[in-house]
Amino acid sequence: MNASQGNSNHTSPTTALITGANKGLGYETARRLGELGWRVFLGARDEARGKEAAARLAAQGADVIFVPLDVTFDDSVAAAVEAVKEHTDRLDVLVNNAGITGEEVGPLDKVITPEETLPQHLVPVFRVNVLGPVRVTHAFLPLLRAADDPRVVMVSSGAGSLTGATTAGSDHSGSAHLMYPTSKAALNMLTVQYANGIPDVRFNLADPGFTATDLNHHQGTQTVTEGTDAIVELATTSPGPTRQYRNRNGNVPW
Repeated sequence: MNASQGNSNHTSPTTALITGANKGLGYETARRLGELGWRVFLGARDEARGKEAAARLAAQGADVIFVPLDVTFDDSVAAAVEAVKEHTDRLDVLVNNAGITGEEVGPLDKVITPEETLPQHLVPVFRVNVLGPVRVTHAFLPLLRAADDPRVVMVSSGAGSLTGATTAGSDHSGSAHLMYPTSKAALNMLTVQYANGIPDVRFNLADPGFTATDLNHHQGTQTVTEGTDAIVELATTSPGPTRQYRNRNGNVPW
């Protein structure tokens, strides 16, 4: 059964919360799930941009509700839980999408080298990319557990693959960036541990691939639709696997 058909024990729409959904991959995921008839909770830190994004999707016919959500603050996440509860008694899918790449210096293609990297450079990246998903997942677990087939999709990256980073000729073998890749490697392990420790919820990782978004100054070779293929696949497949690390072409090596 595909989750877009709805849960067998519920007559209300399938529900999904997406963090960082006012633009890029998050927005495109919201658009695609909205097209399936899902009720989408569009989480965004910036209220004006979040409301604007939700209004655009609603104008296209989507059942979308803006939820103010800053993944770095407990109070914001707690308020988001209460906002979602006003519209549903369960959450079928949580997509932890919000993420940042880290501080840049110099030209757009010049990032801080490992020898230049200090702890303060890593802190904001880990706060969003690692601690954010932990904070949001913990807060929404009760609503997830109220669903028939709860699932969490963590938006990772092939940059977090240790195999990719150490295999000659791979897309990420030449990477030398301490912030973003290490945060995604940490997110990968977190997700595996969640899957191991919470078997009643399915936890999977989606690698969007090199997608044109503002995180890479739109230099990616894939469209946002292509970049969300794995996210949407893992969100909508029900029943389905857990502890998977996938891109649009299949499994990604750990």
